[in-house]
Amino acid sequence: MTDLSTTYLGLPLANPLVPGASPLSRQLDSAKRLEDAGAAAIVMESLFEEQIVQDQRELYWCTTNATESYAESLSYFPEQEIYAVSGEGYLEKIQRMKAALSIPVIASLNGATLGGWTRYAHLMEQAGADALELNIYFLATDAEQTSQAVEARYLDILRAVRESVRIPIAVKLGPYFSAFARLAQDLDHAGADGLVLFNRFYQPDFDLDELEVVPNVLLSTPQAMRLPLRWIAILHGRLRASLAATGGVHTAHDVVKMLLAGADITQMASALLQHGPGHVSTVLAGLTAWMEEKGFESVAQMKGSMSYKNVRDPATFERANYMKALKRYI
Repeated sequence: MTDLSTTYLGLPLANPLVPGASPLSRQLDSAKRLEDAGAAAIVMESLFEEQIVQDQRELYWCTTNATESYAESLSYFPEQEIYAVSGEGYLEKIQRMKAALSIPVIASLNGATLGGWTRYAHLMEQAGADALELNIYFLATDAEQTSQAVEARYLDILRAVRESVRIPIAVKLGPYFSAFARLAQDLDHAGADGLVLFNRFYQPDFDLDELEVVPNVLLSTPQAMRLPLRWIAILHGRLRASLAATGGVHTAHDVVKMLLAGADITQMASALLQHGPGHVSTVLAGLTAWMEEKGFESVAQMKGSMSYKNVRDPATFERANYMKALKRYI
């Protein structure tokens, strides 16, 4: 019998398919459908610190506006510091998902301040999250800020959160670093239990009618998997941390490629938004069929078998592949 089991962040999983953070992980009913289709764990939609700060500002305005005219009205409102605006909705959702699901629940946090990262990470742990995914979204627009300072910011966030929680931590990264292998190693040494490659930075667009800058969210395509495929293959076996592939994983063959490169799990979001939660079972069936056809008995057997350290010509992951690709196209 084909063994699809794997381990991610120290968590034993039934298979390597984990729905990534998306609207499907926002509600319990869709999360339950993902579990029923065979998802091995679920990454919840991210909690953004800015949302909580905005809620606090709006609450403060609503509870203080015009109170100077009616001083006695102040007694009707609770103190600001004890009012329930600290992301309780998200924390309650963690608790509900933990009570209803039998698979691990990974909370996702996108902080804005160091204190925010540590505070909400601790609250998520208390709410019952099995692990944390730190969704670090930071665009270095300050021309005076060095690359070393940018990388130090990532490491500072990780170290601070690592000191505040005991549950496993995954760091979701973008690819835009000058020496990515070194940063991955530094994060590994700083206590990351896993790296999620790669965070997709959404680029704004221009509305030519209104002459405004507008958000523009595009679902990934299978072509997007080439970048994480390459880096996971390069990093496999060189880090203690688990490796999660995200971006462009749509089919069973995409999952196969990521596992051969060395991924411990593959996260999927766009394909599930397009095809629905039941797509998980389709991909699992395709993965099992491919493994049986090729004679692989387990995911562990195939994991990393085509990584940088295991292929006959590792230069194909480096500059040589660039030259070959251009010549073959012509």
